[in-house]
Amino acid sequence: MSSPSGLSLDPVPDRFHGELRRLLEDFESACRELDAGVASWPSSLPRVWVASEFVARLCIRRPRVLAELVEEGTLERPLAAGEMAARVSAVVEQAEDEAGLMSGLRSLRQREMLRIAWRDLAGEAELDETLGELTDLAEHCIDRAADWIHRELAGRHGEPRDAEGRPQRLVVLGMGKLGGRELNFSSDVDLIFGFPSAGSTDGERPLDNQQFFTRLGQRLIRVLDENTAEGFVFRVDMRLRPFGDPGPLAMDFDTLEDYYERHGREWERYAFIKCRVVAGDREAGRRLLAALRPFVYRRYLDYGAFAALRDMKAMINREAARRSRGDDIKTGEGGIREVEFIGQAFQLIRAGRDPTLQLRGIRPVLRRLSERGLLPAFATEQLIAAYEFLRRTENHLQMAQDRQTHRLPESEEARARLAFSMGYEGWPAFERELSRHRRRVHEHFDQVFAAPQGGGQGDGAGEDNQASLAAVWAGDRSAERARTILSERGFAEPDTALEWIEDLRESAVCRALTATGRERLDRLMPLLLGAAAETENPDVALRRLLTLVRAIARRSVYLSLLVESPMALSQLVKLCAASPWLADLLTRHPLLLDELLDPRSLYAPPDREGLIRELDEELEQVPGGDMEQVMDRLRQFRQVQVLKVAAADIMGVLPIMKVSDHLTWIAEVVLERVLALVMEQLRARYGRPRCVVDGEPYEPGFAIIGYGKLAGLEMGYGSDLDIVFIHDSAGEEQTTDGERALDNSEFFARVGQRVVHVLGTFTAAGRLYEVDTRLRPSGTSGLLVSSLTAFEKYQESKAWTWEHQALVRTRPVAGDGRIAEAFGALRRRILGICRDREQLRREVREMREKMWQEHASRDPQRFDLKRDPGGIADIEFMVQYWVLAHACDHPPLLDYPDNIRILERLVETGVRPEEEARFLTDTYRAFRNRIHRLTLQESPAVVDSAEFAEEREAVRALWRRVMEDGGGKAMDRMNRIFED
Repeated sequence: MSSPSGLSLDPVPDRFHGELRRLLEDFESACRELDAGVASWPSSLPRVWVASEFVARLCIRRPRVLAELVEEGTLERPLAAGEMAARVSAVVEQAEDEAGLMSGLRSLRQREMLRIAWRDLAGEAELDETLGELTDLAEHCIDRAADWIHRELAGRHGEPRDAEGRPQRLVVLGMGKLGGRELNFSSDVDLIFGFPSAGSTDGERPLDNQQFFTRLGQRLIRVLDENTAEGFVFRVDMRLRPFGDPGPLAMDFDTLEDYYERHGREWERYAFIKCRVVAGDREAGRRLLAALRPFVYRRYLDYGAFAALRDMKAMINREAARRSRGDDIKTGEGGIREVEFIGQAFQLIRAGRDPTLQLRGIRPVLRRLSERGLLPAFATEQLIAAYEFLRRTENHLQMAQDRQTHRLPESEEARARLAFSMGYEGWPAFERELSRHRRRVHEHFDQVFAAPQGGGQGDGAGEDNQASLAAVWAGDRSAERARTILSERGFAEPDTALEWIEDLRESAVCRALTATGRERLDRLMPLLLGAAAETENPDVALRRLLTLVRAIARRSVYLSLLVESPMALSQLVKLCAASPWLADLLTRHPLLLDELLDPRSLYAPPDREGLIRELDEELEQVPGGDMEQVMDRLRQFRQVQVLKVAAADIMGVLPIMKVSDHLTWIAEVVLERVLALVMEQLRARYGRPRCVVDGEPYEPGFAIIGYGKLAGLEMGYGSDLDIVFIHDSAGEEQTTDGERALDNSEFFARVGQRVVHVLGTFTAAGRLYEVDTRLRPSGTSGLLVSSLTAFEKYQESKAWTWEHQALVRTRPVAGDGRIAEAFGALRRRILGICRDREQLRREVREMREKMWQEHASRDPQRFDLKRDPGGIADIEFMVQYWVLAHACDHPPLLDYPDNIRILERLVETGVRPEEEARFLTDTYRAFRNRIHRLTLQESPAVVDSAEFAEEREAVRALWRRVMEDGGGKAMDRMNRIFED
């Protein structure tokens, strides 16, 4: 057998050689005395012992432990899955009494802590292995000890049962690093005890369940925590339980839920982020955590968490300063706690709406935040690197003496040992690296948690301005002085502005605010007043902003968002000042305020593929089968995307044609997803539709045909959806194949009805789209869903000319690709019929004259851009006439459903001259652009008659040339209509 004193000390700095030799001599003596030799001692022994006096002394006191670890080879490999559990179970099963249980667990703890520390200090274990095995050791000790104590207590008092006689088990919740599977070397275990229901045990000496589980908990704590001659297993901290130390040790689930609903505080929400069932009845524990999830993760974006965590960190900093603990790598500046606060702040704020953020470990959380674009990739990389460095340092500090410390050593000797254990030649090199990591952490922490804007720019004038506006809001200035302040800040009507401000301040909404809500409002209002004053028209901006504040004040989390984020407040003021339509959208749907945080995203609406990805991500967060949540998420998705388009439009980022493209893509993506969801639901209930066509089995499909602006990629902000539903079921045996079979026509009718319901129903999140299905065959008197065959027959034999005009502007927008292809062919066939052009001209003209009579304005001073003569409808009717009149000879006219590209085809085919088509294209775009602008100002599509006068007259002149019925009779009729 080898002699430990023969190990080479070369890898260890000379300054440690003398002490190492003395330790090795003591170890050699202990080995001889206890006959604990091995064939070869690990060459890493000198390195490990220099780093950890705890390991060295334990080896000398119990050399056989080290010998066994060497012989079984576990110093050279991590434990396999289940191996730690088996080791703990073997010890617990051998225990005949509580004293034996305590002794066995303490011996096991020493052995495993020696092994874990050895592998870490020898450089054999990654951080994940060290943290994971420490967590496994604690979790299995807690679980198996609790089970052993339960059996012993149940043998004396009977099994605890609820009122229905169902057996009850203790549920142990692991908090903090235990819950997050990140336990450090000398960590406490933070626990909460619960049990499912009240009741009593069924033995001869019964206890109620509260007593039974309290006793179980007390004994479990003693078994783990009591410091005997053999040490302890894990220190147990129960202070995170409801009401802390004075509270009951164990509580039933109803009482726990009631506590968190009534009394739960922000720091308890923070604590529960990492919470995990670590022992006892795990299934019951999962039910408890599911019930508590709404307490931890709010369904709205909870920006109040920033202030709460900032206050918590300030308290920690004050305590650290009081104890002179600036060298604390856990709670000090740039320490472990700051990394955790960054990740967990985003979880508290967002994870209720984004369940993918409901993770326990801090590194997975940071990575997910980066994936979600909530943290820059470089920040995530730096935070993770710093966290791993700090956690390794923390473990090495604790492994040195098996002491629960986070403070950097003060003595030169201890510093040299720590630096050596971390792989550095000396303390200065280690300290530089540590300082670099801590500086980066604190910089990122400050970026996330910087105290909200105070309004000043660092100069006295800015601070005075902010203070004066705060005084105006608070009512601390005389009315005359307040008006002067507002006037000096640029308000044109300070009397009216002050009246609005006072009206909000004294409103029932503000008087009903909680203390927290009032504090947040008082912090926001001076910022809001100052920002409004910087706009082009402060009075208009203020009016819109105060309306929004009144609407959101009761949900003070939105006030926090605006206080905490200067960028969000800036974008809000900019958008509200620019558009009452946007101000109203944000007022009705304050969830959209979150989109204002990142202008890069706000002013960059995604393309069609990007929309699909974003909607997929949004709906992935909804529990399966929760159609109510799906409907809300669809509405929120549409609102977010329309907000982005409108913001980009207002700021001039998107040209008008691109605005319509994006609005149309949003509708298409929503329609595709709604149809897919509805089909999935109905197939699950009734089976898949089947039929037999020409003797072959066929699964028919369903498609949505878009008409008008939807088909022509010309949607505006207020556009509804003109759609028609078509299926292609035909032949024989037309039924679904489920247990509750339906005729295919009934199945598809239900698909159509359900699609209309999902799109058009108002929920708490509003309505998706207003739907118009009147363009289907026979209009409102016809079937909601037509077969492809019936649709074709109707178009061939019953459709009016105006219905063929409408068919020009159609295309499939969602559903079965086979139907889309068949519909395209059908459309070309119907529109390509050779027509009597004079009859066609008369019918188109008469329909337009009827529209003039019913819908055109009568005010000669105003011009309705859509309906009046010379407006958009005239252009559209002429384009449709040209397509119907000439498609027989020029099939390329049927390639597209939108006016712009049809006009291009009219030039290419020689049907119309280029100059004329260019004029119509430019005019059509100008009219549509003006309508978009008016919509964003919440104004009707009507302008002064002098605006576009030349374009309007030119369109009317072209209409006369193209559509008149000889001698200008059509124009005469139109003039008579307006005279009447």
